[in-house]
Amino acid sequence: MLSVQKEGESLQRSGVPCLCAQATGQAAKSARTVVIAGVPDGLLHNDVMTDILMIHFQMSKNNGGDVEEVMYPTRKKGVAYVTFEDQEVVESVLKKDEHRLEDKRLSRYYPLKVTRYCENVFSSVTSVLNMSVFKDQFVLEDLIQEIKKKSTALSFGPLQSNGHISVQGSFPAIKLLRDFLLLKAKSLSEKDKREESKSHQRPRRRLQQHRLTTETSNFVRDADGEKHVVVLDTDIYHYMKCFFPRTFLVNDDVVISDVTDGDITTVYIKNAGSRSDAGQVLRVKEKIENQSIKLHNALRKERIYFEEHTGDEKQRYKWACESLKPHYPYVLIIPYDTHIDVIGDSSEVFEFTKVVSNEIQSLSQTR
Repeated sequence: MLSVQKEGESLQRSGVPCLCAQATGQAAKSARTVVIAGVPDGLLHNDVMTDILMIHFQMSKNNGGDVEEVMYPTRKKGVAYVTFEDQEVVESVLKKDEHRLEDKRLSRYYPLKVTRYCENVFSSVTSVLNMSVFKDQFVLEDLIQEIKKKSTALSFGPLQSNGHISVQGSFPAIKLLRDFLLLKAKSLSEKDKREESKSHQRPRRRLQQHRLTTETSNFVRDADGEKHVVVLDTDIYHYMKCFFPRTFLVNDDVVISDVTDGDITTVYIKNAGSRSDAGQVLRVKEKIENQSIKLHNALRKERIYFEEHTGDEKQRYKWACESLKPHYPYVLIIPYDTHIDVIGDSSEVFEFTKVVSNEIQSLSQTR
């Protein structure tokens, strides 16, 4: 009844090739990693605790195997990440009903919660770039090849006849690509201005540059210096609005608006009047950016797909998620027609989807 896929595996769009070898390698490591919660914090030196964890997950009685890496401490207190050399060990470790961390260096045993590692919420974002604004200065196919060499972590769809091209990859990598294109556009614009000071015969190029500035202004300050923007992954934006609403709390001197386009949400920040402090807008922008970076490093997402696509099935999922929500207050649930996105801390997200699966199976058996 329940189908769960990680974002890195499930968000491939039609016409967009698979992720490159570098991204695939990263995904392979995440598939060999588990999240360990309940590690006793502050009792022993970090190196000693790392050694105890490695021994525990190498022991056959714990369904363990060869450990490639133990990451401890982490940003979250009492949480470690263990990466095995073989993905099969992950499945074996997860099957063990109870993990008890025991060692002669510990005064007692400590129960551990072991869950699967989820891919980062940004692992797959798709954006459509309009390259037609460069067609008078570049052979677009050659420009695309140059971009591909610079952006090896991204996957590119075919260049369309209208100059559009879809790009898939991590949100930061796509943002870097957009920054690169904007700089290239700015350099052309400055060249135009120098040439126009000698001649006034280039109105068409000037209009094209205006179009490009409009289309790429979703991640830079507007030319008049009064309007700033921040480009966010849509999932991060929803999470911030739900759990960190004060990030967007401003006084009457600043106005915030947003536009969502699929995976990307653009937040516009501008002065409310001529007397407004320009520095205030910058401070709001920095606050939003800083919070989004923190969440980018911490959040994970899993996607629950509906299999029957019936109204009854969706209602069961809705009931299961709502009944569990009080037990997972910092997990964000976003329902769609074909699936439910679950966003939050890695261990909580995986545990939530696991409990939902059990609830759905229980409901199915009682029908």
